[in-house]
Amino acid sequence: MDWTFLQDWLATAHLGLLVLLFFLLMCLSATLGALLRRAQRRRAGAEAGSEGQQGYIVSAVLGLLALLMGFTFSIAVERFDARRLLVLEEANAIGTAYLRAQLLSEPHRARMSGILRQYVDNRIALARARPGEASPLLARNDALVTDMWSATSAAFPTIQGLDFSSVYLNAVNAVIDLDASRKAARMARVPAEVVAVLLIYLVTTAGMLGYVLQGAAVKAAGAFLLALLTLSLALIVDIDRPTLGGIVEGQGPMEALRDALATPPSVYDRWR
Repeated sequence: MDWTFLQDWLATAHLGLLVLLFFLLMCLSATLGALLRRAQRRRAGAEAGSEGQQGYIVSAVLGLLALLMGFTFSIAVERFDARRLLVLEEANAIGTAYLRAQLLSEPHRARMSGILRQYVDNRIALARARPGEASPLLARNDALVTDMWSATSAAFPTIQGLDFSSVYLNAVNAVIDLDASRKAARMARVPAEVVAVLLIYLVTTAGMLGYVLQGAAVKAAGAFLLALLTLSLALIVDIDRPTLGGIVEGQGPMEALRDALATPPSVYDRWR
């Protein structure tokens, strides 16, 4: 079964709405579990020794749920860390390409420096853009990548006889490669099948808790547990949404690079 629709919905829906919906769904499942137990007791009565057996089953189910939630959380955090590290790698690559561009002759030097500065500004804006705002920024990003390579092609005949030419080309290629890497990292999310199984586990666990827990005080504790499980799921969903979530990779390295690139290229000509 294709669960992509679920993944797309989780990636775009409001987080508060998701929290409320998940909690109500688990409460409904718990209520159905309680009604099922009440109906069974009316028909057959409680079986001797069933309380202890139910305790073992609930412990096993909660253990499996904790394992699955931990596994899903680790996937989401791993993708978040990958996106965060790529910001630093890209900032370093762009900074290296900019410094090496200062060794080009004019007008190639000024042209490449300007393209890289525009590229950094656009990357920061793209990282902060909401899903509906990203399309023009992505188009601008791709156009700047094309301009970057066009400027490199124009400058290459002036340096092709130098050892520096391969070093400069590698720097520009690294920037272009990291552009593709960051795009892929932002599209990579927790597999839809894993999310679907986790939701099934949560709903099933809520129903089993409703079936087993008896008494007002115990049921209140069970509702508190469901709320904690809902918050845990919301945290996973939030980390897994790179363009809409509240937990997104910081753009500190790119912002620091933008400030550094504001220095005019003439600064590097002091001792020429």
